[in-house]
Amino acid sequence: MTPRLKQRYKEQIAPTLLKEFGLANPMAVPKLEKIVLNMGLGRDFITTNNAKVFDIAAEELAMISGQKAVITRAKKSIAAFKLRQNMTIGAMVTLRNDRMYEFLDRLINVALPRVRDFRGVSPKSFDGRGNYTLGLKDQLLFPEIDFAKVEKARGMNVCIVTNARTDEEARALLRHFGMPFRAS
Repeated sequence: MTPRLKQRYKEQIAPTLLKEFGLANPMAVPKLEKIVLNMGLGRDFITTNNAKVFDIAAEELAMISGQKAVITRAKKSIAAFKLRQNMTIGAMVTLRNDRMYEFLDRLINVALPRVRDFRGVSPKSFDGRGNYTLGLKDQLLFPEIDFAKVEKARGMNVCIVTNARTDEEARALLRHFGMPFRAS
């Protein structure tokens, strides 16, 4: 069964964007390529010196995304952060295809409305190439995480990568998906 947002993209959003931007080729319509979830834990590990922190974080990311998380390591040493090369610093997941659409649906309709005093996400968090990044303060926004088992709230970055050529196209794409942008 195809995800709800994927079907909506094919039937409604793509034709609407085709008209909205006056595109001649249907292949030029902006679309989602991937969603990357990243949970950085470097400071937690240095202060607690407990390797189990990373296993817990990877497990939580796997529950949220429905896909196994990868442990990330430092590329180079930074003395000011007490960080050595190849030291474990976090966990990440890259979602594509159906899992990507299912996650975006849960993010927009379940997780973001659970944020306290939520007024919408910033419309300025685009990178200039049509990619959007937002930070979440804790993992408890997702219903898959059991509140009783969480020791510490950990934030995560959600990077939505599109093939849009401009930020305007990407903003329109995400707005049609239902991303709650606040008035700037």
